[in-house]
Parts: sequence; C-alpha cells; structure tokens
Amino acid sequence: MSAPMKTARRSLLVTSATLLSLSLTAAPVLAAPKPTPKPTPSATPPANMSAVGGARLGKAGAQVNLASGVPVLPKDLSARSWIVSDAESGDVLAANNAHWRLPPASTLKMLFADTVLPKFPKTMKHTVVPGDLADIGTGSSMVGIKEGETYTVHDLWLGVFLRSGNDAVHVLSAMNDGVADTVKEMNEHAEELQALDTNVVSPDGYDAPGQVSSAYDLTLIARSGLQKKDFREYCSTVSAKFPGKTTKNKKGKTVRETFEIQNTNRLLTGDSGLAQYQGIAGVKNGNTTNAGSTFTGVAERNGKVLLVTVMNPEKDAANEVYKETAALFDWGFKAAGKVEPVGELVPPKSAAQAGAQPGADDGGEAGGAGDSEASAKPVTGAAAESGSGGVGVAFAITGGVLVLLAAGAFLVNRRWPLPDLVRRRTRP
Repeated sequence: MSAPMKTARRSLLVTSATLLSLSLTAAPVLAAPKPTPKPTPSATPPANMSAVGGARLGKAGAQVNLASGVPVLPKDLSARSWIVSDAESGDVLAANNAHWRLPPASTLKMLFADTVLPKFPKTMKHTVVPGDLADIGTGSSMVGIKEGETYTVHDLWLGVFLRSGNDAVHVLSAMNDGVADTVKEMNEHAEELQALDTNVVSPDGYDAPGQVSSAYDLTLIARSGLQKKDFREYCSTVSAKFPGKTTKNKKGKTVRETFEIQNTNRLLTGDSGLAQYQGIAGVKNGNTTNAGSTFTGVAERNGKVLLVTVMNPEKDAANEVYKETAALFDWGFKAAGKVEPVGELVPPKSAAQAGAQPGADDGGEAGGAGDSEASAKPVTGAAAESGSGGVGVAFAITGGVLVLLAAGAFLVNRRWPLPDLVRRRTRP
C-alpha cells in the first residue's frame, strides 16, 4: 500500500473514532432532556372572557357600581380573580376578572360533591381495595384511608370536606364506576349549571393540564351544592372523629381506633393570627402549586347570605386568601342593598328551560339521610355582627327541613332560591 493511501486510511480511522466518541458523549444528553416545567397561569387575564351572567363580568379588572352611600372596595386586594354575590337573589355585587379560567385546586371538590353526593346513602359501607387508591397525585392532601379497612359514605365525605382528602375522593370515585366516569359526570354537571369556564381532568382538583374553573363558576357550583342538606352539613362541620386502623385490645377484642380531623377552612376554624369569621358557614378551600390558594365561602349577617370566591392572591402572606375573602365579605355586607349589581348568577339550564315553576324540595341529601351524626361538630354559634358592630344573628346551617325562598317558586331570570339558613338568635 502506498504512503498516501496509508495516510488517508489513518485519517479516516481517526475521524471515525472521533465521531464515535462524540456520539457516545452526546447520547446521555439526548436521552435525558431536562424536564419541562409546569406551566404557570398568565399574569394578566385574557382579552376575551365569557359574558355568562352579564357583559361586565366578561371584562378584565374590577367591576363595581360605586355611587353615593356605596363603600369603596377593600384596598390591597391581590387575588387574580374574585367575586361577591348574593347567594339568594343571585345578584353579583362586584367582581374582578370573574370569568378568568384558572386552576381551581381543591375548590373543585365542591363540583365533585354536588355531582356524586346524592348517589350513595351515608350509612352505606365500603371496604377499600388497592385499586381504589391508585393514581393519587404526589403530595396530595390525605385523610388517611387504609386498604382493607371499611368506611361509611358519611366517613368518606367528612374526609373530603374537612381534610380535603384526595384519597377519600378516589375511593368515592371508585364506588361511582371509576375516575373516568366521575370526571365525565362532573363535566356534564358543570355544563348543566352553566359553569362553562370549568373543565375537569382530575376529580380531586389536583393540578392537571387543562383543568380550569373560574371565580364565577366556583360560585355557581357552591350555590348548587348548598341546595343539598348533606352538603351544608359537611361543609359547615368544624371537626369530627374519623375511623383509624382495626386492632385488638388487651382483652383480645377487635376494636376500631379513631382520630380527630379538623376542617382546613381557616375562616371556619380560625388560625394563628386569624379569627373565625363571624357568620361563616363553609364552603371549600384549596391550594396547589399551579393554582396557588383558592377559596369559596358562604356567610350570613342580618338575614343577608353572601358568597365570596377568591382565586390565587399574589401576596404570599400566611392565610392571605382568607384575609382577602373576609375583607370582601365585610364590603359585601356593607354594600348589600346599596350597590347596583354588575351581573347575576345564572340558574341551571334545566331551571332556565322550565321557566317559573314550583321549586324543588330541600332533598338532594344522600339517600334521604336524617340528622347529623353525633361525632360531627357543625358550626353552632358563629355570631353574626351587625353593620354597626353589635352582635346580631347567630346561625348554623345544619338541622331539619329548611324553608325555601319565594314560597317554593323561583323567578328564572332573577332568582334561583337558596334554602333559607337555620338561624339561632342570641338571647338577651
């Protein structure tokens, strides 16, 4: 072989070795790309939002009709979206980006409950199998359900409302023919409620691509849920005994341990540096990485029942979502009867199509359940302050059959009746 050919062959071998070396070095980089970070909600609302409930509710920014005698809105509100409405008349007193579609976190459990709660009697028992707890998101809030243990439906709903237990949601979803069917039913129910900003991907509210709702929708959902006696009972319960593991005592007798669970709604229970909100009666809080903090609450003062929803305050102070909710409640109670509404909470499709007809009864409770069980402790004395600061009406939202507004009828365009709340007046 000539010298030039040997030189060319040697060059080819060196080049091949170099390329092989580079390919081996680059392979791990190509095989293991950096994970794509989760998308975060936009810092600004979209230019076009839904106008369900009124054209002003589809506009960006705060919407309120300030006039003589109407208090100014609270200062320093940082939530991306919020809404204040009259739970009984459906009037929207003020709103900010009401139809902004944002991750809802565990406030979506209100839709889960409103969809599934009527299906199973609260005394029904279910023994948990491994498949019931499959595919629960990492870092989920849990009530502590164990495989092989038996729970009543009542236990499971306490786990959903008090501890925001994703494990309880998955067990109830399994009883309801699985997560996929439950999600389908939730989306269908959202459409029936005209909660058209809402898209359900996971029934527990765990962060998932495409899972969104809005302050407006969450308020519609809460209003629907509050028609149901059991829903009102669970969302107002402060603490309860929850079943633990089955063991044997010293005498060899099989016993079921219990532990106490407390509601994570801090306006209902109070917290360090945060007082229980006087007149509060639920509904549901949530918090995830994508959603931030979310909350929908219902409260009553002097016969006026308001719903407030707050989504994702930008301030990261402790309990900020509750502080901003309380400030909006305070404003709403002062403004009620003085401020001209900027929109309305629409009725469900079936109610709108039916026209003015006799109202439904207060049923909707799971399997015709009766009084609350003794182990649960509903709110029983959250004093309601009057506008002048004196102590006025105190109330609780549990009890027997509740009175329907409007003599059992509803006006489709203006009012969808919320059952009257049981009120306990303080004695002199």
